[in-house]
This record gives sequence, structure tokens and C-alpha cells, in this order.
Amino acid sequence: MLAGQPHDFADTVEVDRPEAIRQFMLDTLGEDGASAFASLKQRIILARDVQTLWYLRTGLMAALCDMHGEQTARDLLARVNEEFEGMLPEGLNSRPSPLSR
Repeated sequence: MLAGQPHDFADTVEVDRPEAIRQFMLDTLGEDGASAFASLKQRIILARDVQTLWYLRTGLMAALCDMHGEQTARDLLARVNEEFEGMLPEGLNSRPSPLSR
């Protein structure tokens, strides 16, 4: 940013948000998960954008299921999904499963 130019907070939020999502996903995976699922951890770290992180939720869900069981994994992934609100095109947003009705 050049001196004398106003700082646009919205731009900072948009830039920081993918990094916050990335960190949230890594935190959700945890240290044990990062060790057990090193390739997933690496893919999360190297993801270039929010959409790539979105698609990595599938691998994260599988890892969480393996570590904690399906119900806990669903609960944890629901929190991850919340982090993506307002960051994705409408067609990529998570929808409730018809199986959960």
C-alpha cells in the first residue's frame, strides 16, 4: 500500500479469509491427523484458492471419520462449512442431505 492511500479493510478480509479457512481446516485435522494424513495436510497447505479448499473437505471428512467416527466428523465438518459462508459461488454451497431428514 502506498503512503497516503486509505487502507480498504474489506480487501484485507478477503485476502485473509482463505488463510483463516486453511488454518481452521488444519486445526480441525489436529496434530495427530496431520501426522496420520500427511498428504491431506500437504494438499490443504498448498491449496491455491478457496474453491480448492472447499473440495478438500471430502478428504478431511474421511480423515475425521477415521479418527473420531462419523457423527463427530459430521459435527466438525459442519463447523468447517460455516467458514466458507459468502466465499463460494452459489452452486458450491453446502446443502442439507436428503438422507438426514
